[in-house]
Amino acid sequence: MSMTDLIEAARVSKAWPFQEAQKLLKRYPDGVKPDGSPVLFETGYGPSGLPHIGTFQEVLRTTLVRRAFEALIGAKPEDGKTRLVAFSDDMDGLRKVPDNIENKAVLEANLGKPLTRIPDPFGTHESFAHHNNARLRDFLDRFGFEYEFVSSSDEYNSGAFDEALRQVLRRNQAILDIMLPTLREERRKTYSPVLPVSPTSGKVLQVPVEVVDAEAGIVRFTDEDGSVIEQSALGGMSKLQWKVDWAMRWYALGVDYEMCGKDLTDSVTQSGRIVQVLGGRKPEGLIYELFLDEKGEKISKSKGNGLTIEEWLTYGSEESLGFYIFPNPKSAKQLHVGVIPRAVDDYWQFRSALSTQELDKQLGNPAWHLLRANGGFEAEEAPGAGDSLPVTYGLLLNLASVLGTEATEANLREYLESYIGAGKVTPELAALIATAVAYTRDYIAPTLHKRAPAANEAAALRALDAYLASAAADTSAEDIQTEVYEIGKREEFGFDKLRDWFKALYETLLGSSQGPRMGSFIALYGIANSRKLIAEALAR
Repeated sequence: MSMTDLIEAARVSKAWPFQEAQKLLKRYPDGVKPDGSPVLFETGYGPSGLPHIGTFQEVLRTTLVRRAFEALIGAKPEDGKTRLVAFSDDMDGLRKVPDNIENKAVLEANLGKPLTRIPDPFGTHESFAHHNNARLRDFLDRFGFEYEFVSSSDEYNSGAFDEALRQVLRRNQAILDIMLPTLREERRKTYSPVLPVSPTSGKVLQVPVEVVDAEAGIVRFTDEDGSVIEQSALGGMSKLQWKVDWAMRWYALGVDYEMCGKDLTDSVTQSGRIVQVLGGRKPEGLIYELFLDEKGEKISKSKGNGLTIEEWLTYGSEESLGFYIFPNPKSAKQLHVGVIPRAVDDYWQFRSALSTQELDKQLGNPAWHLLRANGGFEAEEAPGAGDSLPVTYGLLLNLASVLGTEATEANLREYLESYIGAGKVTPELAALIATAVAYTRDYIAPTLHKRAPAANEAAALRALDAYLASAAADTSAEDIQTEVYEIGKREEFGFDKLRDWFKALYETLLGSSQGPRMGSFIALYGIANSRKLIAEALAR
């Protein structure tokens, strides 16, 4: 595949990352800004809490759009035509103590102060924000994201935002004209675009502020003790209100693309108007739907009804998480442990298809985007050739569930090597063996119930056992599957539909209403072991 072929295919692709990237191509038809600087993508993070699955999905999706844009303009990641900034809003004042912090007294004593000026309750870093920022960077590095970390406090304190702050002060009334009509009457009385830092308490104050001298950056306000203070708003002595701060950031950094959740729709609207008042341009972006739990309710950290990154990676793979997040960002997704097995298998199904697909189909394949996001291939390569697993994750889970208390990583690996050959367990497959053991232990084993077969089912099981008794130990999975089909179709056993026969196999042999291709399972588990399962079912 040539770079020209890729550009042509990318520019007509209907895959959503390319559709988003097309917005940027309309913005910059030559693929670069007028001043020649890189196109800037941004993701935001509030370090009052720890990074979570929402943080992952926003950085991943933004990276997907970034890589799609590079494909549109014929650039490689190393060309430096784009940048991704992970921005930490750590100048924000702490409003409440997070539920998942043990040493809460430290935070309670510093409510209202910028997060970087609050001691670290964990005792490991310079401040609470520095601790959480370190966690964020470790988190992003773990998944191999390419990004530049930017701290809000660093930008405010160093004076990097000073000129943008002066512009906010110059346009103070125009910003008020945008914001005040959106606020309740009581809130209007205290609202100010600028939040000064108290010289006495160090807290970020929500008080009315008068602009004294915009060019010098001087403001006047009433401090907590009632004294009237005149001080600079520059150099870390103030913080902007959220929507104004977001707009100022777009203006100061020159952000070209930023997506956000549906809950920030109003913020996007108001911040977009404010950045224009400042003389900047609203970035392109996508408003995505939020995650739901298995009951269809909005996920809430306080309710604890979500699924953490750690939980997903205990039971599934990083690639499967990216795959699950990839499709239809404008549609809500239920996020619970039950979606993991299918996500794992679907990812590998799409990945294995890459090598046989035409270029236009590859660009619509989630695996193409996920591999490219992680630097898995160069733009002109055909990714994924030969990438496949010899068994499905579902089959691993079924094997683990049958092994029961004997389901260990070592045992599963032994069964696999007898099936696919010694030394052929890849690192990806080894990782799935570990997650299959954990998933089976925690979610499948407690639900299993093997029922006794009905008379016609028992007769069919005896027929299957007779076939297996005469079959060679190395009979192929396909040959076994063919015989399973033939038994189910025999009129003497009285199955109205083949699925009734398969359901009987799953419920009597595996203890579940759903299961794998029986030919593959029997070949993996072994003919002798499978005959023992049948004998146990018939004895039941």
